[in-house]
Amino acid sequence: MTERSRLSQQVKSLRKQYGLTQEDLSYKSGVGLRFVRDMEQGKKTLRMDKVNAVLALFGKELGVVEQVRGGDEP
Repeated sequence: MTERSRLSQQVKSLRKQYGLTQEDLSYKSGVGLRFVRDMEQGKKTLRMDKVNAVLALFGKELGVVEQVRGGDEP
């Protein structure tokens, strides 16, 4: 599973856990509805500041994680 799809699944799961619609999440986080939809659909390019604005509602933020690689390291 890619980091992008994990992020989109996590956001959607948290939103539902808190009983929020996409519209609620958009309003409460101060981002556009289109952004929330793109985020939940795993769009490749998203502004990190907006992602963090959404995640902040759930007490979370983006961070640096080790990349899982197959084969030899460069």
